[in-house]
Amino acid sequence: MAIKERMSGNEAVAHAIKQINPDVMPAFPITPSTEIPQFVSTMIANGEITTEFIPVESEHSSMSAAMGASAAGARTLTATSSAGLAYMWEVLYVAASSRLPICMAVVNRGLTGPLNINAEHSDSMGARDSGWIQIYAETNQEVYDNFLQAYRIAEHPSVKLPIMICQDGFITSHAVQNITLWEDEPMKQFVGEYEPEHYLLKEDETMAVGPYALSSFCMEAKKQQAQAMINAKQVILDVAKEFEALTGQKYGFFEEYEMEDAEYAIVAIGSICGGVKDAVDNLRTQGKKVGLLKIRVFRPFPAEEIAAALKNCKAVAIMDRAESYSTQGGPLGAEVTAGMYRAKCQAEVVNIMYGLSGRDTKVEEIENIYADLEKMAAGELTFDEYPYLGLRD
Repeated sequence: MAIKERMSGNEAVAHAIKQINPDVMPAFPITPSTEIPQFVSTMIANGEITTEFIPVESEHSSMSAAMGASAAGARTLTATSSAGLAYMWEVLYVAASSRLPICMAVVNRGLTGPLNINAEHSDSMGARDSGWIQIYAETNQEVYDNFLQAYRIAEHPSVKLPIMICQDGFITSHAVQNITLWEDEPMKQFVGEYEPEHYLLKEDETMAVGPYALSSFCMEAKKQQAQAMINAKQVILDVAKEFEALTGQKYGFFEEYEMEDAEYAIVAIGSICGGVKDAVDNLRTQGKKVGLLKIRVFRPFPAEEIAAALKNCKAVAIMDRAESYSTQGGPLGAEVTAGMYRAKCQAEVVNIMYGLSGRDTKVEEIENIYADLEKMAAGELTFDEYPYLGLRD
C-alpha cells in the first residue's frame, strides 16, 4: 500500500536511498545538497541501512572515492551542488569513460560569480558533455521516483554509465510537498541487487580501470561510450514502463501538458514547469491553444522525439535556467532548436533566460510569453537578442 506523506525533496531522495540501501556513499557537504548526506549518515547511525559512509576532504575526493568503490564492485552514490560539482570536473569524465554506474543526487545551484546559493542549472548543464546521464524533476515526487529508477538505468548491461538525478535547489530540495511513498519491499525488488560482471575485487580476474590509452585504441572506447548513451534511451523508457506498472506513475523523456492541439508551446526543465502549467490552465479557459513540453531527460537528449512533439506548433519558447555565454542563448535552447531544424519544424523559436541565481518567475510573466508567441507567429514581433525574463532596466 502506498503511503501519503509530506517531505522535502532532499528528504525524499534520502528515503529512496534508504529503500535501495547502496553499498557506499562518499560525500562532502555543500548547500543545498548537504541535507542528503546528513539524512543518510543519521540512518546509518540508527541502524536503518548498512551503507558505508565515507567522509572526505573535498568534492574531488568524493567523486574519486565513489569511482574507486564502484570499480571495486560496490553500488555507489554521492550528492553535491554547484561548486562541488565543478570541483569534481576531472573525475566526472573519468567515471563516465570508465563505465561506472555511480548515482549522484545533484541539487541544482548556480555557479559563481557573483556568489549565490540559489537555484540555477549552470552546474549540471556545465557537465552536460561529461558522459553522464541526466534526469531532471519538477516536484519532490518526481525526484523520489527518478532516484528509484536511476540504478536500473545506469547498471543496465547495455548502458553502464553514471547518472545525475537533478532537482532545483531550495525550490524543491527544501520545500515540503505532499508525496506518495512506495512500500519498501516492492521497491527493493524493483531496484534489485547489484551484480556487476567485471570489477577490481573479483577473484581470478585481472583488469584495469581508467588506463592510459594510445591513439590507436582511444577512439573506439569513446565510440562505445557514445553507443552506451544511445542505448540508454530505450532502457530509460523500459524502466519507466515497469515503474508505471508497479506504481501507476507515468514517466518518459518528457511530459506533454495540453500539447494535443497546442499552437504555442513552452519547453522547460524543472520546477518552473508548475508555474507554466498554471499559466496554461489560465489561458486555456480563454480559448488559447497553449501547452508545455517539460523535459525530464536531458542526457541522452531525445531530439527526434521533442521535434515530433512540437511539429504542429506555430511558435515555441525554450526557457533556460543557465546562460551558456555563446551569444545565442542557453544549452536547452541550442539543443531543442537544433533538433527542430533537423526535423524541418516550421515553428518560430525564441530562447528565453529566466530564474538565474534564483530570480522569481511569475505566472503572469509566463502568460505574457504565450502572448508574445502569438505575435511572433503573426509576424508582429521579432527578437534581435534572446531575452532575459524579468530583467531590470
